[in-house]
Amino acid sequence: MTRRLWAGATVGATALALVLAASLAPAAAASPDRGLAWLLVIGSSVHVASTGWLFAVPSVRIHAHRHPRRYLLAPTALVMAGALTTVSLPPATVRWLLLPWLGWQLLHFQWQNLGLTALAHGALTPGDRRSITLAGAAGTAGALAEPRLLQLDVPLHLGLVHAGAGIVFAVVVVRALRTARDPVHVQSLLFFTPVFLLHSPYAAVGSLTIAHGLQYLLLAGLVGAGPRPQPHVVALSATGALLAGIALNAASHLHDSGPTGRLLYGAGLGAVMAHLVVDAGLWRQSRAFPRQLLRERVPWLAPTLEPCVTS
Repeated sequence: MTRRLWAGATVGATALALVLAASLAPAAAASPDRGLAWLLVIGSSVHVASTGWLFAVPSVRIHAHRHPRRYLLAPTALVMAGALTTVSLPPATVRWLLLPWLGWQLLHFQWQNLGLTALAHGALTPGDRRSITLAGAAGTAGALAEPRLLQLDVPLHLGLVHAGAGIVFAVVVVRALRTARDPVHVQSLLFFTPVFLLHSPYAAVGSLTIAHGLQYLLLAGLVGAGPRPQPHVVALSATGALLAGIALNAASHLHDSGPTGRLLYGAGLGAVMAHLVVDAGLWRQSRAFPRQLLRERVPWLAPTLEPCVTS
């Protein structure tokens, strides 16, 4: 695979996710059909679980062993904190706490887009970074202002905030598109458009979840497989990610169950947070190890940034 082919596959996967989610989205009170439900499982839970695939890479295990606070202690603490929070607090309080949790997730979506744009083009200018970040912040604010888009049952409706975020998003995107560098850059700027144009939660935010997950699975799969893929290792890792993802998805539906179910639900929330923390260490290209990892596993995609002394 070449950089251009990877970029095309990334943009294609994102566009496909947005189109499929919008076309398959059910009516407001209905459940998704089996096809859309599986897309959501893959884009959310399986992509989270696939972080474990990266630990099949020897250099990742060595790096994690050298930094146990980020890769062992913090994930363990987050899973435990999530479980204890959901089992000890009233469900109504937990729903309110999910607002900032979901905001963190949505911002993570755009941080990934920022990284993908840098990989597709090389070093970004401060203006490029600012516009992509602002577009993501506006999209996140727009989604949080309308919790129904997040399928979150809290009595909050901030229509003016949603509209204002939409205006900011449009201004930032229109200005930035004039100097957009490539299709991945354009995709990153437009990523949160469904939040402001679509009304179904599955179309507006579900589409972003699927797109984000497919982007991640493509890149993580390439890194996990490496330059000389071993079919049995790839098959075992993919199967493990699928099974763990199915388990995470099952836990995500236990929020209204008994104490044991809520404990598992909270542990699942903690696992998602652990995924975000681990990703921040393995993918941030301003650090030495993530650049080294790409040079080792996908040299044709390795960034051209100057090396730094910290990892």
